[in-house]
Amino acid sequence: MATPRAILRLPATRVAAGSTRNLLRSTQIRYKSDSGQQASPPSVGGANDYQFGPANDVQPQPSTQSVSETSKNREKDGKNGGEKSRKKDNEKEKTDWKEEAKGTGWKAFESAATTTASLSILGLAGYGYHKYYKQLVLNKIDNAFDEGDPALNLASASQGSSKDPWIHLEQQELIDRIVHGDESGHYYLLIGEKGTGKTSMLLTAMHRNAGERVSMMEAHADPEIFRLRLGKALDFEFHEDYVGSLFSIRGPRETTALLDIERAFNKLEKVALERRKKTGKPLVMIVNGMHMVHDDEMGKNLVELLQQRAEGWAAAGLVTMVFNSDDYWVYERMKQYGSRMELISVQDLTKAKALEALRVLRKRKFPHRLEEDEKIFDTVYERVGGRLAYLTKVANTENMLKQCDNINEIEKTWLLNKCWILGEGMDDDVMDQQKRASSAMMLVKALVDQDNEARASEDYDPSVGHQLPELPLHKAREVMTRADFIQEYDHDNIFTIDSRARVRADSVPMMNAFRDICEIEGFAEYLEETLGRIADIESLGRTREVTLKDLWNGGKYSIKTLDSKGRISGSVVFDVERGHKGINGDDGDGDEDEGEGEVKK
Repeated sequence: MATPRAILRLPATRVAAGSTRNLLRSTQIRYKSDSGQQASPPSVGGANDYQFGPANDVQPQPSTQSVSETSKNREKDGKNGGEKSRKKDNEKEKTDWKEEAKGTGWKAFESAATTTASLSILGLAGYGYHKYYKQLVLNKIDNAFDEGDPALNLASASQGSSKDPWIHLEQQELIDRIVHGDESGHYYLLIGEKGTGKTSMLLTAMHRNAGERVSMMEAHADPEIFRLRLGKALDFEFHEDYVGSLFSIRGPRETTALLDIERAFNKLEKVALERRKKTGKPLVMIVNGMHMVHDDEMGKNLVELLQQRAEGWAAAGLVTMVFNSDDYWVYERMKQYGSRMELISVQDLTKAKALEALRVLRKRKFPHRLEEDEKIFDTVYERVGGRLAYLTKVANTENMLKQCDNINEIEKTWLLNKCWILGEGMDDDVMDQQKRASSAMMLVKALVDQDNEARASEDYDPSVGHQLPELPLHKAREVMTRADFIQEYDHDNIFTIDSRARVRADSVPMMNAFRDICEIEGFAEYLEETLGRIADIESLGRTREVTLKDLWNGGKYSIKTLDSKGRISGSVVFDVERGHKGINGDDGDGDEDEGEGEVKK
């Protein structure tokens, strides 16, 4: 038997572009023998499409199908495969789009949830901080009214912490009841001259209760400084109450000082309400040195704000405001709206009290000289009076009489520097200052004349002590011929206006200076000359002078008159005949210029 031979028959037409799989399907490998009979291919290695011959060549057998059938089958298979591929691609695209949309939605939800959670946490943190900050502010203000006070600590550092004053003043019991919270329903104004012991009484009362429920501050003319001092007294820093403070520390609020003071008082009112429920007593707020506030528009607004709060708190029994002033204008301003205001007037010590104070102070400082010094206590009182500030200076000096002379000399120098007059030869540029000075000297002379009359009468009693001459405020303004100068001199501690609207010398040393000045020889005439000079300057200022420069050197004015035809019908010559020396040399005997017109026709 002949060995089979592999014959490869390829299709007549070119295989269309397709996959290898289609090519293999369209190709058939057949095996023939030499006799032409078809033989079944042996199975070698599990393959039934290939026959390995002697040379180990793979010989594919020709297909039994015709070329046309093969092409049709291939085209059919290509169409079916393309449709299936397109369907799969469309399904895949739909699946990818759904998955992509699902992923995008999840990401959006995740972002929204994260943002919502972040904002919620931030909002809760801000709200929590807001509540915490407000409570912290109230706690700090509440602590400011616990035991201890900056003003009290400062006074204790310099004077000790003794609860008993070295001299007892008659207003001390009332001040103690006010500061300790036993008096409510009113607010108080302490008024008196500088050095009478107003601040000392307040500090003594604060020492006795260790500053419990009391806060004290010093007033100032600048509202911004007043705001800062109020914040120090209340432990309130005027920071913004907003969530931004959680991330950054912001300075004081950028606004007016009065608005910040109002904000601080709003916080104080909340603390006072809680304190009132716990203790049943009002808080006490002391504003010392109210005379430092200027009597201008800003100062009046500040005083009005303080008084409005004082009125409302006094009516509710929450806070008792205590104002301390050396000047009368504060009382005059607050009296207009003060329905619940109580006035406490503090004046110099009487003679008995002054001698007792000298004895106590001298015993502490120079106990070995007490018996010798008691002989001159009356003389000391005659020279400096019962002013606590002066008595303290004198008692702490070894030579008391010399110290009295120094005090009187200082007061006299102060008076002369402020109010001395310049006489008839003063320049007109200083007239405004001389108006104030001459007005003050007129009041000085009136008070000294009244004092001389009192000393000459039989009613004068040296044992009673100093009774300085005084005038009602309206009479003092009448003597000064001005109504506005007296307030300025009250602030300068030359004159004083008490709670009864009486004007007198600020102190006994100042009254001694009044007497010394009025005893100067020719003082009354000198004052009259100054007043005359002021009147002349004012008269010149009110007079208007009209001059014709063409007549100064003998010039003339020639006026011609014409008739209806234009011909000269007459003339008028205007010149000056004067009897005194003119501006540039005309001689004469008269005192005034006389103008005379001569008519020539």
